[in-house]
Amino acid sequence: MVTVGTSGFVYKDWKGVFYPEKIKAGELLSYYKDYFRTVEINTTYYGIPKPSTFGRMIEATPEDFEFMVKANKATTHEMNDEEVAETFKDSIAPLKDAGRLSGILAQFPWRFRNVEKNRSYLSELAERYGDEKLFTEFRHNSWNRDEVFDFLSRLGIGFVFVDEPQIGKMMPPVARATSDTAYIRFHGRNAKTWWGKSGDRYNYNYSSEELDKWIEKIDVLEKTVWKIYAFFNNCHKGYAVRNAMMFMDLVKKKRK
Repeated sequence: MVTVGTSGFVYKDWKGVFYPEKIKAGELLSYYKDYFRTVEINTTYYGIPKPSTFGRMIEATPEDFEFMVKANKATTHEMNDEEVAETFKDSIAPLKDAGRLSGILAQFPWRFRNVEKNRSYLSELAERYGDEKLFTEFRHNSWNRDEVFDFLSRLGIGFVFVDEPQIGKMMPPVARATSDTAYIRFHGRNAKTWWGKSGDRYNYNYSSEELDKWIEKIDVLEKTVWKIYAFFNNCHKGYAVRNAMMFMDLVKKKRK
């Protein structure tokens, strides 16, 4: 089964594009859930919310709606997970108790390279979050190694496939499952502004031809995994919503 959603759902420039112009903040998720059955919560990277925040999200969505939650920056960018681990797990407890937590996304920065120190850190995370599905996203191509995929498999960590600009030593669009769940993140291919400060890194609108290449990969993946998640992070101007719907249509056409 392929489940498609977006990376986050609260964006001002989605009003009038996806959301009605005058929709209230508290109504966004209730509107979103009529189109998608999963969402990636990214705000947890910046701050860990109270458990009641997720409690309200549960109330606003049906029982089959799932949540993927992004790890806090202390875990992935500051390498100081011990300080936030218990608070983070307490925060997502309502999702876990309700059977609505799909997993935890640990998105590491480009500077996080494939060296012994970082592999040891991943082992620590796997032990600390052993009760949840943990997925890791790497931005640097040094992780694109057979031995790394074997390492992640032994730890029970899922490898996140990324679609992003191919510049320098960025991770290529490798589709290699290391657990029973596949996870794809679409960041767009905006190479010109990826390293800039304009805030336009995720300003990219995929064509159906570009997305269709991933349908070919899914054909192979479905033989080895029980579920595939696909999240669109090209959030500018509602492109993520548009492309997520386009991707769902491509998946449906493949099955006819």
